[in-house]
Amino acid sequence: MIYKVLLVEDNENLGYMLKEYLAMKNFHIDWVTSGSSAKIFLKSNKPNLIILDVGLPDIDGFQLAQWIKTECPSVPFLFLTARVLKIDVLKGFNLGAEDYIKKPIDEEELVMRMMAILNRTSKEPVIPTSNLNIGLYHFNKNTRVLSSPNAERRLTAMESKLLVMLSQKLNQVVERSLLLNEIWGNDDYFSRKSMDVFISRLRKYLAEDQNIKLLNIHNTGFILNVETGTV
Repeated sequence: MIYKVLLVEDNENLGYMLKEYLAMKNFHIDWVTSGSSAKIFLKSNKPNLIILDVGLPDIDGFQLAQWIKTECPSVPFLFLTARVLKIDVLKGFNLGAEDYIKKPIDEEELVMRMMAILNRTSKEPVIPTSNLNIGLYHFNKNTRVLSSPNAERRLTAMESKLLVMLSQKLNQVVERSLLLNEIWGNDDYFSRKSMDVFISRLRKYLAEDQNIKLLNIHNTGFILNVETGTV
């Protein structure tokens, strides 16, 4: 499979080098040099992955990421940037980034990180039935739509996998390390921070039903506790 990747990078030397290298690795690369150009592209195209620089000439990559989460919620993105402060890294993950890669980077490592994201976001969970009932909520695993009596929301691939894994062990502890290795592919610091963001999102999505609690068991894992309803 040839994956389509949107590269948003204003440095022409780096952008050209990455486009040529990734093309040799059988990616289809569309390269733009500004946030406004990225928005125009994304209004009529849906890549498999977006690589974002932060220091863009018009709007910064963080602002663009917020727009992507609203307008293209199913498209994963990563940051590739020279912004290395911890506050920037955490901001990137809080915005929903799948990875935060600091420049300069080895091109082979970039490809490995890209493939890790694509492997975990392009595959649906392998589960025997297509629907879950969680308290007041109904979740269709084929469409990834989570619905309640008052609203519905389409989850991202990773949100879907996380919800399904927690639901498969309803009212039981699911180990943090298991979730990290199965969904994120590793158990490093940045993956743990990313997972915490996704857990917070699921809590918000499930907040309408007061009988549902997504509990953090310190240093162990999480419990999706449902007092009523079945999965």
